[in-house]
Amino acid sequence: MKRGPAILVVDDDAALGATLKESLSREGYEVEVAQSGAEALAIQAANPAIALALVDLIMPLMDGLTLTVELQRQDPDIAVVIMTGYGTIESAIEAIKKGAEDYITKPFDYEAVRKKIARLTEVKELRERVVQLESHLERHACFESIIAVSPAMERVLERARLAAATDASVLILGETGTGKEMLARAIHQASRRARMPFVAVNSGALPRELAESELFGFRRGAFTGAYADAPGIFSAAAGGTVFLDEIGEMPKDVQVKLLRVLQEGELRPVGSTKAVHVDVRVITATNRNLNDLRATFLREDLYFRIATVVLQVPPLRARPEDILVLSQHFASRLTRRYGREISLSRNATELLLAYPFPGNVRELESLLESAAAVSAADPQAITDKDLKPLLSGEPPEATVTAAANRPVSMEQMERLTIEQALRLADGNRTKAASLLGISRDTLYRKLRQYRA
Repeated sequence: MKRGPAILVVDDDAALGATLKESLSREGYEVEVAQSGAEALAIQAANPAIALALVDLIMPLMDGLTLTVELQRQDPDIAVVIMTGYGTIESAIEAIKKGAEDYITKPFDYEAVRKKIARLTEVKELRERVVQLESHLERHACFESIIAVSPAMERVLERARLAAATDASVLILGETGTGKEMLARAIHQASRRARMPFVAVNSGALPRELAESELFGFRRGAFTGAYADAPGIFSAAAGGTVFLDEIGEMPKDVQVKLLRVLQEGELRPVGSTKAVHVDVRVITATNRNLNDLRATFLREDLYFRIATVVLQVPPLRARPEDILVLSQHFASRLTRRYGREISLSRNATELLLAYPFPGNVRELESLLESAAAVSAADPQAITDKDLKPLLSGEPPEATVTAAANRPVSMEQMERLTIEQALRLADGNRTKAASLLGISRDTLYRKLRQYRA
């Protein structure tokens, strides 16, 4: 069994202390028991591994409130949970204001106690991971803008660092909002091309009829309105990196031209008979499933050219360690922006850890900024009550059923779905795109199509 952290139980009822010790020891915790405040402080001084204390509120000589202050004076990181009867809950709440993490009521529901301790232990372990962040950033300065401590992201970043040392083409996979462009920039900054341009292009935002000329340039007179030569994105990025986001949205005929750039290192501007040499590195990204990308949206020969190195960025819900560290990072940034102290309450942290984040890192940042923007409190501790109204919900069943009970075309169904997402997002198009699982630019294109 994996050993949990050391726990100190403080209660003048010897039988209750023994019962708690037996129960928690079965869960893998090391448990020490004290029957007075003085004994508890002595045990804490002798055992620095104690991470959590269960403290009875009503005890002779030194009550639980005083002991909480003394325990945290000796170890500011210790988590204290107050044990109290129903008649003294107000005093337990006062203890929380003094630094206790939570309280539990007697008689105990031992399953509830177990779950609460497990949750506090998890949060504490995540907080300890945050401490590793600064050394992590110092070792890898080019990736300092990517705030992550989870093992899943560590593996991605390690592969990205290795890829940065080469000129290999990189394909980045990941849901919308996971930070694919930020990762691409970090790869560029850690490469030999760092002093040269980094040019980001959203392939889905390029008008189909202009995509080729935008990417590869054109010559004067090539088409109506071409009054002068234009170099195009690839020539503008000469010596540097071109980042093609949403590569699956690129038209197939333009993919043929891109393939030539990757194979031969040359392009032909629209309206020109001469090829132009170009030295660029190409990094691409998509929020599509890899199998769908290969089977439907990309030419197979192009796929093999752009996917020399494939990086899969995990969604935020799969890396809770990063939810915590990112929350603290964004709170610090908001503190600087608004000129007042902004932090997260314990309940807010637990709510964020349990939330699935369909919009990933981008949604987390938006949630915290929204909560901070509508408050003037100084200091402000963002709570679960501040965040709950901002969380994404599920579409009401009545709307879906109503649509299903009448014949509609695929176009009408798509439009209904987009309208529903916009209502759920209160008109926020970025959030609506996240709910739909499409890029923001794809949503804009659909809105223009339906004139919504």
